[in-house]
Amino acid sequence: MAEAAKKVHLIITRQKDSKSAPYTEEFLVPYRSNMNIISALMEIQKNPVNHKGEKTTPVIWESVCLEEVCGACSMLINGNPRQACSTLIDQLEQPICLAPLSTFPVMRDLMVDRTRLFESLKKVKAWIPIDGTYDLGAGPRMPEKTRQWAYELSKCMTCGCCLEACPNVNDKSAFIGPAPLSQVRLFNAHPTGAMHKEERLAAIMGEGGLTSCGNSQNCVEVCPKGIPLTTSIAHLNRQVTVQSFKNFFGSY
Repeated sequence: MAEAAKKVHLIITRQKDSKSAPYTEEFLVPYRSNMNIISALMEIQKNPVNHKGEKTTPVIWESVCLEEVCGACSMLINGNPRQACSTLIDQLEQPICLAPLSTFPVMRDLMVDRTRLFESLKKVKAWIPIDGTYDLGAGPRMPEKTRQWAYELSKCMTCGCCLEACPNVNDKSAFIGPAPLSQVRLFNAHPTGAMHKEERLAAIMGEGGLTSCGNSQNCVEVCPKGIPLTTSIAHLNRQVTVQSFKNFFGSY
C-alpha cells in the first residue's frame, strides 16, 4: 500500500473536564514515515474529524520540548506509561490506544495535573538552597566518582512515568513515589545540598516516605531516562537507618 494511503488508527480516551466521565473516540490520521505520537495528535488538531467522519473537538494533551526533556507529554500508550514525543508509530501495534496517566487527576483528555509530584519534590526540598543575591565564590567540588552517578539521577524530568507504574502510588496512599526519593539522594550527595541532608531524610522517614516502597521495581522498567531509581532507594534505606540511630542516641 502506498504510504499516502496508509492510515494510523488511534483510540483515544477523552474527558471534557475534570468532573466529566471519560469516553473513547477513534481517529484515522494520515501516515508518514518516522511519525511519533505527537505528530499523530497534531494531525487531529489540524483536522478534528473522528473515524465516522464527524466533526469533533481537537484532542488536548501537554507537551513542551518535543525531545524527551520536559516530561510533559507522558501518557499511557497501548497501556504503558511513555513519552509521546519519543514513541514512534512504526514501533507500535495498531490500533494505538492513548489514555491519560491514571495516577494523576485528569484535567482534560490526555492532560493531567502533576501537582502531586511537584508537591512531593517540595516536601523533600529537592533543590540547593543558597542565597544568590551576591557572589559566594566557588562552591566545594564534587568528587568525580560521585558526579558520574549523580549526573544520571539529575536526568529526571518529572514525567511521572515511575509514579504511574508504581503500585504503591495511588489515591489511597500518601507515598511520594520513586522520583522524589531519588532526588533526595541526588541533593544529599551535593556538597552544598548536604547541609540540609537531615531535613530531607526526616521528610522521607515520615508518612508516605521510604517505608511505603514495596520494591516492585516497576519504576526502573518504565523510566524513559533509565535512572537507577531502586538503587537510590536502597542507598536511602542505609541513610535513614544511620539517621535513626543518630536521632535515638542524640535524644539522650
